[in-house]
Amino acid sequence: MQQDENKIKIFNKVVGDLVKEIRLKTSSGSLNQFAREYDFDRGNFSKLERGIISCRLITAWKFAEASGIKFSEFAKMIEDKLEKDFKLIEE
Repeated sequence: MQQDENKIKIFNKVVGDLVKEIRLKTSSGSLNQFAREYDFDRGNFSKLERGIISCRLITAWKFAEASGIKFSEFAKMIEDKLEKDFKLIEE
């Protein structure tokens, strides 16, 4: 169970770092401005960027659209940032 929690933390951190990186590249404003402009909850979006909470699929899709990228590209970017054989579920 502990290993699963650690993997989720790693995954959340990678997603959060990527979201922040993309937001900074594609938006000229602050996190507050971005959240307001695209109707994200600022507090939750901040927690997402810091890897504190998991990103819901609908939030990831909405973020990708707001950033001008396809959701599939965003998912691929996440996959590329994780270790090659990263798995949330052990076989």
